[in-house]
Amino acid sequence: MKKILMIVLIATIGIIQTVAAQDKPVQLAFTAVRTNDSIVTLQVKANIAKGVKLFSVKKQNEEDAFVSSVEFDSVKTARFVRTTDVPVEKGNLQTEKDTSIPAEFHFFTDSVTFEYVLHVPATDTAVIKMAFNGMAKTPDGEFPPVNEEFSKTVLPAAAGSTGGDAAEPAPIADGLGATFLLCLITGLLAVITPCVFPLIPVTVSFFLKKSATRAEGVRNALTYSLSIILIYTIPTLILTMIFGQSVLYTISTSAVSNLLFFTIFLVFAISFFGAFELTLPSSWATKADEKAGKGGFIGVFFMALTLVIVSFSCTGPIVGTLLGQTSKSGIGLKPILGMLGFSLGLALPFSLFALFPSMLKSLPKSGGWLNSVKIVFGFVELALGLKFLSNVDLIYGWHLLDREVFLALWIVLAILLGLYLLGKITFSHDSPMQHVSIPRLFLAIASFSFAVYLTPGMWGAPLKAMSGLLPPSATQDFNLDELQYKIGNGGASAPAAAGTTSAAEPPKKLVNELHVPYGLVAYFDLKEGMAAAKALHKPVMLDFTGHSCANCRKMENDVWKDPEVLKRMKEDFVLISLYVDHPTELPEEEQYTDKDGKKITTVGARNLDYEITKFGFNAQPLYMFLDLEEKPLSDVKYGYDGDKKKFIDHLEKVKEEFKKR
Repeated sequence: MKKILMIVLIATIGIIQTVAAQDKPVQLAFTAVRTNDSIVTLQVKANIAKGVKLFSVKKQNEEDAFVSSVEFDSVKTARFVRTTDVPVEKGNLQTEKDTSIPAEFHFFTDSVTFEYVLHVPATDTAVIKMAFNGMAKTPDGEFPPVNEEFSKTVLPAAAGSTGGDAAEPAPIADGLGATFLLCLITGLLAVITPCVFPLIPVTVSFFLKKSATRAEGVRNALTYSLSIILIYTIPTLILTMIFGQSVLYTISTSAVSNLLFFTIFLVFAISFFGAFELTLPSSWATKADEKAGKGGFIGVFFMALTLVIVSFSCTGPIVGTLLGQTSKSGIGLKPILGMLGFSLGLALPFSLFALFPSMLKSLPKSGGWLNSVKIVFGFVELALGLKFLSNVDLIYGWHLLDREVFLALWIVLAILLGLYLLGKITFSHDSPMQHVSIPRLFLAIASFSFAVYLTPGMWGAPLKAMSGLLPPSATQDFNLDELQYKIGNGGASAPAAAGTTSAAEPPKKLVNELHVPYGLVAYFDLKEGMAAAKALHKPVMLDFTGHSCANCRKMENDVWKDPEVLKRMKEDFVLISLYVDHPTELPEEEQYTDKDGKKITTVGARNLDYEITKFGFNAQPLYMFLDLEEKPLSDVKYGYDGDKKKFIDHLEKVKEEFKKR
């Protein structure tokens, strides 16, 4: 059993490390931590690929040319560095002579941590900006550069900051732990679907009875669980490694794929309601089942594959939803960790019941309640499918699912679900219900409460808890919440309300297709917005957003709407909103080929390419602040953060930086 658990652990670590490596000979990680009232310690940790040698940062003699180095920003950081301080190297330093040059190399393999002491007074805010210029040697004799820049702000000691992370107003966080946990819980919930639940006692009993010893039965059950994890995770890993980290993100934000997802979810929902049984070809399960009869690891693996195929009608929509949502962050590791968490949750019960077979007796018997679970999933699938259709509607500007229409459909679905749970609506495969159980009663209460919560949104209530899922408030025909901003602007049109003068042209491009909330005025073209900023002599707030970006809507609803934030955005900045998924075709003369040879033909593709090449990110929202020369006013890549005060503080900092320039 310990060996199997070790295999699971090694496989998990291997998957994560494989994605993280992405063929780089050396992976760098930076931290800047205030260790006391006068010292900030900068650490550069290097994870070195097998066979690669990373050279030391210390010169052994004046002729030593094969060394790595760190270059501190001459304006912001160099004043904290003393020439008498020597960097500390924590690793196994090795020496090798090369008689062909001749030279003596001093290098590290596997890993090393370089530490630098920065003398930052307790009352100072330090901007730690530096570049690591490393030299490495590969097994085939090449010398690839290992260059990476790093920037961090460390608050004064009095501010209670012990490190740079707390000082950044709202850095984009991967949220990998939260993604893994959410998908793990979803995997556990998938166990109670009618396609999976009845197989637990049958499968576990088979392993325990057919094995020569109980230990062998437990080992087979653990191998079975590990196989389920690999079947779900490996394809996602391969897809990411072949097509790059952004492939799933690109798929998830595509109008065509969102329309396809809606169709799939609609078909699954109808299937869950009992209209027909949707399964993968029976020949797949038959062939997998034949292989499973051979025994050994291969046999156990194909038993797990049989489960995945047979349970597809229940788990397929869940997997599709998780992949779609985790991919929108633009981070390749999220979908892989999502599938790892989901498959672990799905596989865990098989191992637990094999370890503790007496628990099988406590499982509820299969019956009509499993069909009820399936019907509930049908309502959920239908609601999620509408979200995908809404994304397509926003991208193409059809206005079929504006906010009030979308809300009306969700309210009706929530009411119908509540009525079903109370037994007022029945489907063909439902068993007669003599009474309402306590779980059904509480689920019905939750469903009706959700419908009541959504109802004020029909008249423009912000519904903050759902703001990331709902269409933007600007799509609603009658919205009391938006009306106050129009009244405040005297009912003027958006360009007139911008506060622009004759010195700046009002926005013209895409204004009939794209809109911003709360009486704000945005330019939807970079050149047009930069021209306005120069005319008004104001800094630029660059807003990378998307029609299907849930966190963009949450940021607008939770932060932008705040009076103090709104005032600063209107008066102190020129807002340029660049939609990365907008399908409008570029004029032929503006189309071009990016660095990877891909043809850029749409407004959205051009905006996304600009975000990636200029700032190294493909996630939304991303807020970057530029001066009139299109140079960043801050090193912070500001993403979603619901803290209004942090955002206000950041706006003030970049405004002051603009004044200095």
